[in-house]
Amino acid sequence: MNSVGVRLRALRESVGLAQKQIGALLGVAQSSINRYEAGQAEAPFHILLWYADYFDVSMDYIFGRCEAPQGKLYNYQPEALKEKWSERQDWQEFVEACFDPRSPMYAKLKDMLIGMMDGENK
Repeated sequence: MNSVGVRLRALRESVGLAQKQIGALLGVAQSSINRYEAGQAEAPFHILLWYADYFDVSMDYIFGRCEAPQGKLYNYQPEALKEKWSERQDWQEFVEACFDPRSPMYAKLKDMLIGMMDGENK
């Protein structure tokens, strides 16, 4: 079985629904649900999105990218912004002068300043 199929089956079984019942909710045949779960066919995106919404899980979880149903919680920091930050010694010195790097607010301020810097370059 593929990881998506395993997750789809586990989600369905977690609430005690039969393949036929899930199929009826989705408007597809039970045989389609069986093929998705067995890895014999790939579920279309609208089916996967329905599963994510219905079972209140993330697409990361469905695709087996993480074990947590809520998915990976990302801290958005694209490489381009990290590079800009590393090039701006004056900003780094400002943040370090204002806050203790061990403080939880340090990371929040750094993220805010990176976002401001990104807006400055637009």
